[in-house]
Amino acid sequence: DKTSNIIIPVKGGVSIEMVKVEAGSFDMGSTPEMKNPDSDEKPVHRVKLTNGYYIGKYEVTQALWKAVMGSNPSMFKGDSLPVENVSWKDCQNFVSKLNSMTRRKFRLPTEAEWEYAARGGNMSRGYKYSGSNTLGEVAWCYDSKSGYKTHTVGTKQPNELGIYDMSGNVWEWCQDWKGSYSSAAQTNPTGASSGSYRVYRGGSWIYYAKYCRSSFRNCITPDSRSGNLGLRLALSE
Repeated sequence: DKTSNIIIPVKGGVSIEMVKVEAGSFDMGSTPEMKNPDSDEKPVHRVKLTNGYYIGKYEVTQALWKAVMGSNPSMFKGDSLPVENVSWKDCQNFVSKLNSMTRRKFRLPTEAEWEYAARGGNMSRGYKYSGSNTLGEVAWCYDSKSGYKTHTVGTKQPNELGIYDMSGNVWEWCQDWKGSYSSAAQTNPTGASSGSYRVYRGGSWIYYAKYCRSSFRNCITPDSRSGNLGLRLALSE
C-alpha cells in the first residue's frame, strides 16, 4: 500500500480509518489548474507542513457520530452516509467526547492540512479536484448528478493518497478562522488569530463544480448548520 493507514476502534463495531499524510510543502491557493478562482484564493503562497499527520479516509459517518453522541442530527438518514447538519461547535463537542472514548487527540484539520491532503500531499498529480480533473470520477455534486442528496462515503474514486470524497458529498469544517492569504511563505499555518467565520472546504451534493476545486474556500459562523456541511477528522502523529 502506498500510504500507511491506521484503524481506531470506537464503540460497537464502529471504527475510524485514517490515512497518513507525510510532511511536505505545497503551493496553497489559486494555482494555475484552479480555473476562475475567487479573490480569497489569492495570492498563491508556499506552505510547509513540518509534521506528518493522519486524516480521515472518509467523511465522518452517521454511524460514527451516533456511536459517540448517541444522536443523529442529519437531514438525510443512513449509517454509511456522511453526518451533516452539524455546526463547528457541535464538531468540537463531538471531538471532545470521541477523544475521551478513544484516548486519542482527534481534531478538525487546519485549512492548510485539508488542502494539502485534498491535493494528494507529496503524491499530488496537480488535479483541479481531489483525485481527478474529471469531477464525476471523484465527487457527488450538482454537476455529477448527485440526485440532490448525500451518498454513501467512499463510493467514488479516491485521490492520490487513497482519501475519498474530499470533493463533493458534504462540505467539511476546518479548524481555522477565515482570514486573507498573504504571499509570504508559511510554516504550519493555523489561519487568522480571530474572526467571525470558520472555514469549510470541498464542495457538496448541491453545489456546482467550481466549489469542488481543492483550493476553493467557504466560511460561515461557527454555530451554523446545514444539510450539506459535515466534517472529516485529523489526528497528529
